[in-house]
Amino acid sequence: MAKDFYKILGVEKNASEAEIKKAFRSAARKYHPDQATGDKKEAEAKFKEISEAYETLGDKQKRANYDRFGSSANFGGGNGGGGAGGFNAGGFDFSGGGFNFEGGGIGDIFETFFGGGGGGAKSRGPARGANLELRLKIKFEEAIFGTTAEFRADRLAQCEHCDGTGGEPGAKIAECKTCHGTGEVTTVRQTVFGAMQHRAVCPDCEGEGKTFEKKCSVCHGTGRARKMEKLKVKIPAGVENGAVIRLAGQGEAGAKGGQAGDLFLQITVEPSREFERRSADIFSTQKINFIEATLGNEIAVKTVHGNVKLKIPAGTQSHTNFKIKNYGAPKLNSSERGDHLVKILVEIPKKLSRKEKELFEKLATEAGVNIR
Repeated sequence: MAKDFYKILGVEKNASEAEIKKAFRSAARKYHPDQATGDKKEAEAKFKEISEAYETLGDKQKRANYDRFGSSANFGGGNGGGGAGGFNAGGFDFSGGGFNFEGGGIGDIFETFFGGGGGGAKSRGPARGANLELRLKIKFEEAIFGTTAEFRADRLAQCEHCDGTGGEPGAKIAECKTCHGTGEVTTVRQTVFGAMQHRAVCPDCEGEGKTFEKKCSVCHGTGRARKMEKLKVKIPAGVENGAVIRLAGQGEAGAKGGQAGDLFLQITVEPSREFERRSADIFSTQKINFIEATLGNEIAVKTVHGNVKLKIPAGTQSHTNFKIKNYGAPKLNSSERGDHLVKILVEIPKKLSRKEKELFEKLATEAGVNIR
């Protein structure tokens, strides 16, 4: 059923912008989840409803569309799913972007109501280190058989001078001067409901309430310092070009002893001059002379696993493909291997000796071919 946004805000259809804004403020104060009496969930649902109504009626273009099509139209450009850090109501994405009231955005209001503004800030502990992404180039054969590769990573590592604590060795621990030992900082925001307090984790002590009297002279209190380090990674047999290997805990170090991020290695496999790989199958070409193709022969085909004998039947045409089973690349997480497929190219001699020419002329006569 279509929603009557005018009825939700308690205004007439010809209400002015000022009247609509005034009605919204009054209703929002009434159904503020921290101020409303009675059922909190019901108040929260009502607040979402009046916010949805005001987002439409408070915008000239959206209001015009609503008056023409009703609430079934998509006025907010929402995709029906909640945005990061917000929620979705009736097709509108309330993530705090691009919708302003006097004194702050709707995202600030929702953060105050539903994001911990009324429940106090919670210590999140030392910040986790960032993830890193690097490229690693390996040879074709290394991708087939696997290898242990070395590479260098320029990353933030735990400060060796202070062991990641952020304090100068021997420095005393004192109460944080920013939060005065509470681990929280409080700010006042002006919203449509008046001045409201907002509490957050103290940025200086990370919510611990204590800091070193003297910060580390090397890392300046962060507990991290940039360092070029040599690392090793085991490349599994059968890895393909473009594969990504995750090295847990090998990213940048966390601040003040926080958990390290992860390192993601994107594998680039150098092409081979002799082979082409498609998934676990390997392809190559092999030249034979026209006599072998005509009479048949047994030839040696080079594969990544060594030479393999292949029987060429008589009458083989150029560009014929032969499959050599289980001589391809290993399949990841499996004991199986792909196949080797070789394409036969029949070579025709460009020059003949006198003896060869005489023999071919006799062959042509025998075959009834008139050479002119």
